[in-house]
Amino acid sequence: MESQLHRYGQDPSQYGVLYGEGPVAVLIHGGFWKAQYGLDLMEPLAHDLAARGWAAWNIEYRRIGNGGGVPETLDDVCAAIEKLDDLPVDRSRVVAIGHSAGGHLAAYAATRVRVTGVVSQAGVLDLQRARELRLSNGIVDTFLGEHPTSVASPIERLPLGVPTLLTHGGLDDIVPVEISQRFAEASGASLIVEPDEDHFGHIDPDNPLWKAVLAWL
Repeated sequence: MESQLHRYGQDPSQYGVLYGEGPVAVLIHGGFWKAQYGLDLMEPLAHDLAARGWAAWNIEYRRIGNGGGVPETLDDVCAAIEKLDDLPVDRSRVVAIGHSAGGHLAAYAATRVRVTGVVSQAGVLDLQRARELRLSNGIVDTFLGEHPTSVASPIERLPLGVPTLLTHGGLDDIVPVEISQRFAEASGASLIVEPDEDHFGHIDPDNPLWKAVLAWL
């Protein structure tokens, strides 16, 4: 499938890859904001969406270890979404879809830039609770630096103001389902839990967790 690389800044990590045409799905990969994880994680979903008539904008951003953290990572994701104004896409519908830390970034972005919907796939939506649970060996503290959770935590920045879907696997031992449950209770977002799925089924186009997203879209 053809794709186009577009840069939204001068840093090597400030770019995205565009697939297909139509309404836009902004894909934001996870990996606890760490530089060793990249946008290749979301490529299968990008191909699937493009085949279904979407423009998939799979974005990269600065991460911990290559200039990222708060506020750089947050600013990059917002800038990548704003770059859509310069691309040949249908801006009437822009849904931010993120997995894990990408789910956090998708929800966060909705509080700063114009999107029409958010999908959080096992998103780290409550940074204070993630800090208490010491997810990924306490990575939240590294991500935040000296900043308070209120600067970056979606649950502390409600309302998002757009329709929001949360998906989570009941067997997820990387981002516990309680994180999505807490956010759903606080925000009124729709929550779909697949009891027999784990953390990584979200990025498999054949998995029930992804099929739930397609049905919602």
